[in-house]
Amino acid sequence: MTIRVLLADDQQMVRNAFRMILDAQPDIEVVAGVADGETAVSEARRLRPDVCLLDIRMPRVDGLEATRLLAGQAVRDPLNVLIVTTFDLDEYVHRALRNGACGFLLKDASPALLVEAVRAAAAGNTLISPAVTVRLLAHLAPHRTADPAEPEPPPTEPLTERELDIVRLVAHGQTNDEIAKTLFVTLATVKTHLANIQRKLSARNRVEIAAWAWRTGIGAAELPADR
Repeated sequence: MTIRVLLADDQQMVRNAFRMILDAQPDIEVVAGVADGETAVSEARRLRPDVCLLDIRMPRVDGLEATRLLAGQAVRDPLNVLIVTTFDLDEYVHRALRNGACGFLLKDASPALLVEAVRAAAAGNTLISPAVTVRLLAHLAPHRTADPAEPEPPPTEPLTERELDIVRLVAHGQTNDEIAKTLFVTLATVKTHLANIQRKLSARNRVEIAAWAWRTGIGAAELPADR
């Protein structure tokens, strides 16, 4: 199947560059390129692309609000949104996560990483790159995101020590294979723990798990491998 992508960025040069990279792939097709968030939302709802690649700073409606409208908790049939950002916008990442974004990419990412991220999002997975996610999510530490009007809801059940170990490793960008090697467990065991973690945190993907870890300070704790 062909992965259908909508691009939204107010810079024509960026849209052209991303379109050239993605359209060169045999399994990806850019079905729309728009310059503002309002048009991105309307076109995404009309076209139902497999992946919406959104910038954050856009006129009319920014990428964060567009993400909420396309992938937020209240959306009955959410779309896969991949946020494209520059590193100086990391203070907004927690909002993007809460609004349903499934991944992040820096604008200076390599073409290979762009393609990999789009394919991951289309498959319902999240590309977790230590070079991107850890640096961004680390800024979600409590002293950066404390908001009395938006308290952190507790897990529906307490996390076990092993589950907390896995949460910390996810927060630092480790893949399932890497977690299994770090903890000396099987891949199936890691997947089982992740399913339980998602259920307890009401998280839809591992990005939301990582965000929760950094918001609560768990991500900044000592890693299992360091003990």
